Amino acid sequence: MTDIPRRTASRTAKLAGIPLGVAGRAAAGFGRRLTGGDRDEISAQLAAKSAEQLFAVLGELKGGAMKFGQALSVFEAAVPDEYAEPYREALTKLQSAAPPMPMDDVDHMLTQQFGRSWKSRFTEFDETPAASASIGQVHRAIWKRDGREVAVKVQYPGAEEALRSDLRQLGRMSRILQPLVPGMEIRPLINELRNRMEEELDYRDEATYQREFAAMYEDDPEIRIPRVVGSAPKAVITEWVQSRPLASIIRDGTVEERDHAGNRLARFHYSAPDRSHLLHADPHPGNFGILDDGRLLVLDFGAVARMPDGMPPELVAMTKYALRGRDGDLMALMRSAGFVRDGARIEQEQILGYLAPFTEPLETEEFHFSRRWIQRQAERVGDLRSPEAAIGRSLNLPPRFLLVHRVTMGTVGILCQLDARVRLREIVAEWQPEMFEPDAPTG
Repeated sequence: MTDIPRRTASRTAKLAGIPLGVAGRAAAGFGRRLTGGDRDEISAQLAAKSAEQLFAVLGELKGGAMKFGQALSVFEAAVPDEYAEPYREALTKLQSAAPPMPMDDVDHMLTQQFGRSWKSRFTEFDETPAASASIGQVHRAIWKRDGREVAVKVQYPGAEEALRSDLRQLGRMSRILQPLVPGMEIRPLINELRNRMEEELDYRDEATYQREFAAMYEDDPEIRIPRVVGSAPKAVITEWVQSRPLASIIRDGTVEERDHAGNRLARFHYSAPDRSHLLHADPHPGNFGILDDGRLLVLDFGAVARMPDGMPPELVAMTKYALRGRDGDLMALMRSAGFVRDGARIEQEQILGYLAPFTEPLETEEFHFSRRWIQRQAERVGDLRSPEAAIGRSLNLPPRFLLVHRVTMGTVGILCQLDARVRLREIVAEWQPEMFEPDAPTG
């Protein structure tokens, strides 16, 4: 590969090939079953080939296609076991790996950002990328000024055009792509990614967010944010920090390692809005690792949201009412905040039952986030015949809450991938204590 394929027609054709390929294999598999082939074996082969194609296309295209794949990767825990294994491996690859950009393009981009003498800033520069992601790749280097190891993140040529093209095409294809990820609504995810993509294209914004996070979590005993060394619109230089990738812990970590990583990740997610008034909005395992000293390493601050009021007070109050069984107050708040569609008729008691999975992890001192648990939630809401699905169709997620909801659900998805036991009630109570405060006495 010599560059991001930038021509819209070329990218569209590659993306369109995913559902067409799945449909063609399904037809071929049906024909083989008619001639006596083993149903389970054929289905497994078809799933593996579909997953293979999904990774090959999304990974090669990078841009919005790969960002879409990364966003999907945290929800694979909700996919039923009979479908999950082939997709698990393929989607996990998208968290931190993609075909690399050639060094000629790296040199061209860094010359544009830092001038012809950019190499003089380093005593060493590894031309082999250490990581490749959706709109940029990372090279390891030695900063000449003080001898520090640094990570040099360089944006791919054509990333801006590729993001726009991919997300437009994926939006058109959302209904066809839906069967690839049962239990996950694709269209709202694509719309939200589209709304945020502009912010990720200027690495100076990313550097600003990372500096703010690093200052807020400096000397934190549980969380490490690398410092920013330098930045430009299409390149950013930060401290290099070695860690064990979260994907490795998901794959073969011990019970203790999984629980430890899960508690650190939950603490970062729930502390950031109230501690720093920022939300790290790109939760997939490729952006996290565990240091030798046990701290959580957090990377990639391209997608960050400012939250001047901390965690939205409406969401905190809704959770409090649901935990207390105050269905009347909960329904009134949900209607006033726009969570209930106009004209929808829902019984107050039904709302408590529908929201139970969101409050369940907060009802005990320690909660076990497992694949089976999140699969049950996906089955419950995804079954069109179930009462919960009917309630879901009467509800609405106001746009101002979409991002925090998506990030929270993404974090929960990772916790389920980790199969972690998390003291979530204790963590949330530290940063949103009003959620658990006793009701004020009435006259």
